Amino acid sequence: MATYMIVDVNIHDVDAYEIYKSQVAPIIKKFGGEYLVRGGAHEVLENDLWSPTRMVMVRFPDKKSALDFIHSDEYAPVKKKRRDNSDGTVLIVEGL
Repeated sequence: MATYMIVDVNIHDVDAYEIYKSQVAPIIKKFGGEYLVRGGAHEVLENDLWSPTRMVMVRFPDKKSALDFIHSDEYAPVKKKRRDNSDGTVLIVEGL
C-alpha cells in the first residue's frame, strides 16, 4: 500500500535549506519516493487544527520504504541539516 510522507516546514535559513533540498532528493528517489508537492503555493480553506507553512508530500511505495528512508544512515546528516535550519512536522499516512 502506498504511503505518503507529509511535511510542514518553517524555514529559518533559506540558503542552507536549498542545500538540504539538493541533498535529500536523490536519497528520497533511492528509497522509491516521488515528490507530489514541494512547497508550492497553498490556500488554507479551514483552520481548526493547524496553520500550514510550507507543505511537502512524497509518495513511497509502502510504509517500510518511507520508514527506511527517514531512519537511514544516508539521510541522517541531511536530516540534521534540515532540523538545524527549520522547524517542522513530519508524518506518514497510508493511502491508495
